[in-house]
Amino acid sequence: MILPIEDCYSEPCEESLPSKRCGVAIGIPHFVRNDKGGCMRLTTWLNKMGLGVLLIASLAQAQEIASGPSVKLLSAPPLTVTRGKPASSTLRFRVAEGYHINSNKPKGEFLIPTALKLNAPTDLIVSRVTYPVGQEMAFEFSPAEPLSVYSGTFEVTVMVRPLVSVLPGKYTMRGNLRYQACDNRACYPPKNLPVEYSVKVEKAAVVKSHRRTAQSPHVHR
Repeated sequence: MILPIEDCYSEPCEESLPSKRCGVAIGIPHFVRNDKGGCMRLTTWLNKMGLGVLLIASLAQAQEIASGPSVKLLSAPPLTVTRGKPASSTLRFRVAEGYHINSNKPKGEFLIPTALKLNAPTDLIVSRVTYPVGQEMAFEFSPAEPLSVYSGTFEVTVMVRPLVSVLPGKYTMRGNLRYQACDNRACYPPKNLPVEYSVKVEKAAVVKSHRRTAQSPHVHR
């Protein structure tokens, strides 16, 4: 039997193991009381009971819950843009399997929308960020009202316009994708995913003029 963790602070445990090690890790106790009143490691006890594999699986699941579901940046290709002219780049993200995140326009006053915030270098303007339309899905925690969510892979388009005064060269766009992930039963605390990609600014092409010189009306052939 696994006893309450405060039992590890009794004298037998303190004699055999430092009290600072009598605690919990990810909600799972380090030690249990054996039949003789002493402490033994939980892993040792489970192995004796033939439950070592169960512990490994429980720890893996607990670690996943503690860290929370994740969203990954799949691709953020470099963008080449001409001074004074806008250009767009498409960023691709993927939500971990078995989870979803709120769309940019969730159907709930207290739901946190997915939003991309970028810190553009000087003289580079983020003129527009376009999000996909969310999927309408119903879940156990909201069976009567479908929610607007993203799942699997989704794309966000960023429109960038460098000012005519910007110097040609390579720049770095940095920011975060803020999102709140949920599974079919509950939602997790919001997280921020770092986003970074490069922007190359080029000079505008010089257009040569081919206009004819106007002929004087006084010139006679």
